[in-house]
Amino acid sequence: MTTVDQALAAWGAYDRDDPFPLFAQVRRLGAVHQVTLADGHQAWLVVRHAEARVALNDPRLSKDMQAALASGGEVVAEGLPGPAFARHMLVVDPPDHTRLRRLVAAAFSVRRIEGLRPHVQTIVDDLLDDVAARGPESRVDLVESFAFPLPFTVICELLGVPEAERAVLGRELTALLAPTSTPEEYADAKRASDAVVEMLTLLVEAKHDTPGDDLVSALISARDGDEHLDQQELLSTIFQLIVAGHDTTASLIGNSVVALLHHPEQLAALRAAPGKISAAVEEMLRYDAPVPHATFRYALEPIEIGGVTIPAGAQVIINLASANRDADHYTDPRELDIDRTDARHLAFGHGIHFCLGAPLARMEGQLALGSLLHRFPQLRLAIPIDQLHWGHGDGLVLRGLSQLPVFPGPALARA
Repeated sequence: MTTVDQALAAWGAYDRDDPFPLFAQVRRLGAVHQVTLADGHQAWLVVRHAEARVALNDPRLSKDMQAALASGGEVVAEGLPGPAFARHMLVVDPPDHTRLRRLVAAAFSVRRIEGLRPHVQTIVDDLLDDVAARGPESRVDLVESFAFPLPFTVICELLGVPEAERAVLGRELTALLAPTSTPEEYADAKRASDAVVEMLTLLVEAKHDTPGDDLVSALISARDGDEHLDQQELLSTIFQLIVAGHDTTASLIGNSVVALLHHPEQLAALRAAPGKISAAVEEMLRYDAPVPHATFRYALEPIEIGGVTIPAGAQVIINLASANRDADHYTDPRELDIDRTDARHLAFGHGIHFCLGAPLARMEGQLALGSLLHRFPQLRLAIPIDQLHWGHGDGLVLRGLSQLPVFPGPALARA
C-alpha cells in the first residue's frame, strides 16, 4: 500500500507532527475520499476548500449525533463525557441549534467579550512577567507557562469558575482530552471525565443558589420568551464553552509561535509592523489550524460532493487544515505570509455553525502574540524544531503541542 492508501485505510494514524504533505497528496487525488477511522468505522473525508465550504453549510449534513446513533448509522460512537453533556450547539440541528445558539449568544455577547480586553491584557502581562522572572536563559515550557493558562484563566473567569477550583479542573480537562490508545489511558480519561462532570454540575448548582456577574449565571437566566436551557443543555453548553474556550486558543498560540520562529522573515516583518497582528493571527489560523477537522456530521440522504456520492447515514469529516492549504484557492498556500491578501480561512468553520467564540479567540491570540513578541525580542526554541511533537488532542478534531520549550531571552518592559 502507498502512504496515501495506508492513511485512508486508517485515517488519523498519519504523522501528526507534519500532516500537510499527506493532505496535499490526498487533495491531488480528489476532493472526497472514503476512509476508515481508528475504531473501524467508515467515513467520507472532504479535503478541498470549495467542497469543504459548501459542505460546512449543507443542511443535509446533520450534526445530531444522538439521532445518528439511534438510527444505527455507521458513525463513531460519542466520546467522553457522554450523553449528559451531549446537547450543545455543535451536536444538534435547527430548530434546536437555532434556539440554543440564540440563548447562548445573548449571554456570550460582543459587548461582554470586548469588555474583557483590558483584563485579558493584564493576564497576558502577568504571565509574561513570570516568564521573565525565570531569567533570559532559563528553559521555559511556553505551553505550560503561557499558552494554556492564558485562555484557561480567561474562560474560567468568564464562566465564573472559582479560582480555588481552577487548577484541579485544568488537570482533569487535560487528562480528559488526552489521546487514549490503551485501556489504561481510557480509564484515566474516564476518571477525569467523571471528575469534570461533577465539578461543572456543582458549579451550576452554586450559581443557581448564588448568581453572579458571570457567563454560567447568565446562561442559567437566559430566556427568549418561554425558551430557556434545560439542565442537560446547560451542562453541555458549559462543557463545550470551557473546552473550546481554552484548548483551541492554547493550540493557536503554540502553533503560531512555532510557525513564526520557523519563518524568521515573517517574524521580523511582524515585529517591524506590530499593527499587522490581526492579519497575522488570521494567517496563522489558515496556516496551522488548531482544529484540523470539523466536528461531527452525517448524511441525512445521499449527497454528491466533488463528484462523489456519499450514501445516506454515512459520517462526513471535513478537513479544515487541508482546505486551508488548497492551491486552487490560495496563492502559495504552503507559505506563511502575514501580508496575504487571500487569507480568509475555514479555521472557525462556515455557515450556521461558525464558531461563536471566534471573537474571543482572535482577541486572545492578538494580545498573546503581540505582547510575547514585544517582550521577548530574542525568543528562540530550546530544542530543534523537528523534536517538537503535536501530541495534544486526538489528531482529528484538535491539534496542539503538549510542550513548547523555549529560551525567552532578555525581557523588555510591558508595552
